Amino acid sequence: MPGSLTISHHESAATLDHTDAERLATVMAELAYLLEIPGSNRINDAQLAVLCEGRSPDRAELVHWCASLARRLKGQL
Repeated sequence: MPGSLTISHHESAATLDHTDAERLATVMAELAYLLEIPGSNRINDAQLAVLCEGRSPDRAELVHWCASLARRLKGQL
């Protein structure tokens, strides 16, 4: 993905090339799945805390955000 994304404090939109957008949508959907499923493949609470940079994790909110972002990205492709 290096080089395909430009984000600036001076611009209102970010641009991602098509291939990277597809890949990001897939990763976000898989992350939502791994956060939500029960069992040994589920992202555990310690891993969730790392993903949330030490803030109090809200698993349901993160599942919703990841799944929603994946759907929005896929809808734009």
